[in-house]
Amino acid sequence: MATRRVSARLTGAVLAALVGGGLGAVALTPASAGAAAPVAAAVTTSVVTKAAAASCATGKYQKKVEGYLKQLGGYGTVTVDGKQSTADCAAIVKFQKRFGIQPAKGLAGPTTYDVAKRLAATKTSACKPKKKGITFCVDLTNQTTWVMKNGKLHTKPTVTRTGYAGYRTPAGTFSINKRTKKEWSDPYEVWLPYWQRFIGGRGFHQTTTYIHDKWRGSHGCVNLLQSDAKLYYSIGKIGMTVKVFGRRPGT
Repeated sequence: MATRRVSARLTGAVLAALVGGGLGAVALTPASAGAAAPVAAAVTTSVVTKAAAASCATGKYQKKVEGYLKQLGGYGTVTVDGKQSTADCAAIVKFQKRFGIQPAKGLAGPTTYDVAKRLAATKTSACKPKKKGITFCVDLTNQTTWVMKNGKLHTKPTVTRTGYAGYRTPAGTFSINKRTKKEWSDPYEVWLPYWQRFIGGRGFHQTTTYIHDKWRGSHGCVNLLQSDAKLYYSIGKIGMTVKVFGRRPGT
């Protein structure tokens, strides 16, 4: 009986702490202690859920980002209403983590909006890949890239950063002609992880700086996030086709 009284007092204290002054303190008897446990759990879940939603701020581009994420799919349930919810926040955080957007806290800010918009605007059919084999596609206009296999989408579009003004990445059809897991760049004195060269001194490689820093750009290479650079390297082989089309804004 002593155990049941302690349990009742603890449950009542938990409920009182959770509901604060809204419902008032809850007095429980030993007989009601068992029934109160599910109530306490329900109130706890409700409070935690509301706290999580409150901690995730609503960004300037909330509704637009919700719309793009719903179009892209794969990030969870999103309600396109411009109001931040726990589910919206979780989806935005997942999207931000996937594409290396910092900080990944669910705020629909300008970088998240820009990345989502570019990915949503990407038309994979515009690459016009080879009907057989692998084709690496680079859309300079939207600053996105993806892989086609036998004329069909093999990897979904992801973000890239190509050459900025004065170092424009050329459009055209090329072939991978050199591959090394870690290439040293003499001109810029930096290591280029997962290097796959396709024309001159330009190729795919993991970015060495924050990929969403547009003003820096690259010196003509196709910068990738680490996960994408590793994936591209695992797919790539000497002689595979690379199609680069469009033009990066401002170049």
